[in-house]
Amino acid sequence: MAASALARCEGRRHGGDAAVNKSERQPMDLTGKLLIAMPDIGDPRFDQTLVYLCSHTDDGAMGLIVNKAATGVSLRDILDQLEIVIKDAPNGDIPVRFGGPVETQRGFVLHSSEYESSVSSLAVAEGFSMTATLDVLEDVAAGTGPEQFLIMLGYAGWGPGQLEAEIGENGWLTADATHELIFDTIDGDKWVAALKTLGVDPIVLSASAGHA
Repeated sequence: MAASALARCEGRRHGGDAAVNKSERQPMDLTGKLLIAMPDIGDPRFDQTLVYLCSHTDDGAMGLIVNKAATGVSLRDILDQLEIVIKDAPNGDIPVRFGGPVETQRGFVLHSSEYESSVSSLAVAEGFSMTATLDVLEDVAAGTGPEQFLIMLGYAGWGPGQLEAEIGENGWLTADATHELIFDTIDGDKWVAALKTLGVDPIVLSASAGHA
């Protein structure tokens, strides 16, 4: 699976098909929050996913799935394609995640905020930043990158009002993001762990799906 060089994150697009009247929406800013997919979300690409929201404005939202592996690609594959020499050998085996269904050839790195790209990093929320420039991969390969990070291909995007509508239709729950949950918890446990931070039993939630 090929991966293009990291590029700066541009405007959000590729949202939903249905337009939502701005006058009908209540102001909402979930930047830096987690979206927890409900069992009946209706899109298998988001089944039991957690999405970290990097941006949420009146123009739409952009986020990264933090608990779903990318298929058939490793960090070593990406670095080899970009002709970046791996100086810190263990980092070559770091998994790459599926960040979302939009622009799946583009790379994004969600990371702890002590690291700042020499080109451009987006400070998302306290303790979290996102970088989408090539130098972060060069630093990771050299062992001088962020202390904690996840590397994704692709992102999840919503048009104006689309995310608010999906939340209103019980497609998502929202929760606070923590370093422990995003960076330290194994992917297979993240969805359940996020639900438990809200006091929600995933077994009860799954059993009740479709019976509201």
